[in-house]
Amino acid sequence: MSLRPVRAEDAFDVAAVGQWLGLDGTPEVRQFSGGASNLTYLLRYPDRDLILRRPPAGRKAASAHDMGREYRIQSKLAPVFGYVPRMVAYCEEESVIGSPFYVMERVEGHIPRKELGLDLPPAEVRRLCTRVLDLLIDLHAVDPAAAGLTDLGRGAGYVARQVDGWSKRYRAARTRNVGSFEKVMAWLRDNQPADRGTCLIHNDFRFDNVVFAPDDPTRPVALLDWEMATLGDPLMDLGGALAYWVQADDGPVFRAFRRQPTHTPGMLTRREVVDYYRTRTGIALTDREWAFYEVFGLFRLAVIVQQIYYRYHHRQTTNPAFRHYWVACLMLENRCRRIIRRAGR
Repeated sequence: MSLRPVRAEDAFDVAAVGQWLGLDGTPEVRQFSGGASNLTYLLRYPDRDLILRRPPAGRKAASAHDMGREYRIQSKLAPVFGYVPRMVAYCEEESVIGSPFYVMERVEGHIPRKELGLDLPPAEVRRLCTRVLDLLIDLHAVDPAAAGLTDLGRGAGYVARQVDGWSKRYRAARTRNVGSFEKVMAWLRDNQPADRGTCLIHNDFRFDNVVFAPDDPTRPVALLDWEMATLGDPLMDLGGALAYWVQADDGPVFRAFRRQPTHTPGMLTRREVVDYYRTRTGIALTDREWAFYEVFGLFRLAVIVQQIYYRYHHRQTTNPAFRHYWVACLMLENRCRRIIRRAGR
């Protein structure tokens, strides 16, 4: 994401926010572009930079865009996982700007976007990559009880609930110009494994949600965007992360939708990522078993993409960046079906 002027449809009452926070003066406000879910803004006051997060307009999944939940997770995590921004305040009163929102301190550092944005040799890129994976592994090792977050999950059956829930979401968001995904959903239902364990998972783990230290561009200092964090199966989190992992040797259509710099020389391949995770965590996992998590991650991404496109298709947003998301949905269905055929099940 990059900073730009606030889109007209995403504007809010800046003075009302400042008054609610008890801050003097009117800040310079810029919007982070590139995000496709919650809206994120920079509020630049003379003595500090703040970040405001709020939901988008239009149709939303019932459990999505819960600002209070996102605020609470990060507040609770701070003492036991030092990679969350400092929370400032949460406002549940829609009368202030028309929706709930929360405000946090800005974390200084570099955030990779579609390109890495850094001139690093392959060995340093690999170091950056493995440190990002270590961040995910460290998160999965957090004791939810120590963080006071045991109520985030619903107990055993996480994999089954995810397959069922995301299937329902896709059917609700389908438009006429995308595929049915019925064969993929049936395969996921028939081949789902039991939960491998329960831990704190981020559920949107990508390079553009990681902030790197100003004095060491390979060292993560913060993990952002906790909207979908929950307690669940760690391999489902890894599968979701790898759905965004586009390699240099992928086909042209998949490369066209790349959103993070995983093609950069020195980055691990998807197979190397899985091997690294298996080695660090000691989880035994065959390639055939991994196929389920890979397909689920791609299907889940397709649902997210289609939910966003649904809003554009029904003119609930006019953001032109969403215009061709239906093509990505078609591509992801084809990719899922190729993996299923290769898995031989």
